[in-house]
Amino acid sequence: MELDELSQSGIRRIADYSPYLDQLAGLAQQMGLRQRSNLSHVETALRSHWSLGQNSILSWAPLDQAILILVVPHYAIAEYTSAQDGTMPPRVSPRFVTELISGDRQLTLTQIQKVARLLDIEPTSIPLRVPLEGSEIETRIIEKMIRKYGINYVPSRAVTLFDIVGFSLLTPFEQMTQLNSLSYSLNSAHAKMLEADVNIDFARSSSGDGFYVWNRDDGLEASVNLYHFMHIVLADNAIAKSKSTTKSVPRLRACFHVGSCYEFHQAEGLNPSTHDFIVGDVTIELARMIDAALPGQILVGDFMADIEIENENGEITVQPNVDAVTFLRRAQGNLAQLSGIVLSGERVTAIKCYLTGENMGGGQFNIRRLTISDKHGLSRVAFNAKVNIYRESAQPILLGIQDKKLPEPNAA
Repeated sequence: MELDELSQSGIRRIADYSPYLDQLAGLAQQMGLRQRSNLSHVETALRSHWSLGQNSILSWAPLDQAILILVVPHYAIAEYTSAQDGTMPPRVSPRFVTELISGDRQLTLTQIQKVARLLDIEPTSIPLRVPLEGSEIETRIIEKMIRKYGINYVPSRAVTLFDIVGFSLLTPFEQMTQLNSLSYSLNSAHAKMLEADVNIDFARSSSGDGFYVWNRDDGLEASVNLYHFMHIVLADNAIAKSKSTTKSVPRLRACFHVGSCYEFHQAEGLNPSTHDFIVGDVTIELARMIDAALPGQILVGDFMADIEIENENGEITVQPNVDAVTFLRRAQGNLAQLSGIVLSGERVTAIKCYLTGENMGGGQFNIRRLTISDKHGLSRVAFNAKVNIYRESAQPILLGIQDKKLPEPNAA
């Protein structure tokens, strides 16, 4: 095949079968056409083994001019940790499976053979057109492909939930317009943060009455950026609400929490969807918190999480047991980078975010812990949050509810 024919063929394959090469166009452009065509071939093979969502791909390892993958039926992941026939012990421990679907999916040849023996499966070989280069870019793309066709466990993920107040009482047309309005606020906030050089790669999943939103990036800074993203979304919504004379703009309430979750892609026809989905402890907690939130209120969960931090040299360390109060202090500390963004034509001069509490005198306030009970008889602690956004020549945008306006029975 001539080079120009290979080029056109490779481009067609990439367009048809390689959404991650498309998403990572900047990285993929640094690779040769043969390598891009090679990766396109890998994704086509992965899609075939995924089999319309029947299977899940766990791990991979490079092997000469091929890669080995571990493919299991999607239901088998749970069965591996269950007692066999009600009498035999589980094949592997839940912790082993959790580690297998967490973090990087690349294993060494020895590791993938050991895992295959433990799970009683045979590794599947995908022949390659040319050997892998082993570059960081190539590895990152394959990792993303593998994750797309599997289940991913994230032990600590910051997620925010935006909920439209009174959504079920609206007409279908009003529901549609309010969801569109909220979607626009998400996109507008994203654009404004990027303009301020605050990176956030946000994903969202419908909750029915609104959206779960999270940052695909990991680490403490990514979680803090998501918290500020929530502020800008609420501010954009508040401005639109003040200008609207119809029911086209929703009234919102919001919750923020950090916890574990599973991330996956659902099948849409013959393809895995391009949208991420999450479910786990963090979404369960958010759903129960939002039921107790008042219109306009912002609640922050009482989380305790280990969060990755990247230093100036690119080295990753884990800061253990970061609680909500410590997190909010960190969030307030880097708000200066958002000063200067423009909201409704007015430049923001300062943003203040804090957890509310009783006035102790002398300018000191405590932080009130709110006990939330749900219909299942379970209770959890949350904090009431306030955000004040100050602008040059306009009234400040005050988000959240003042502590003195909270119903006393909710307070612990």
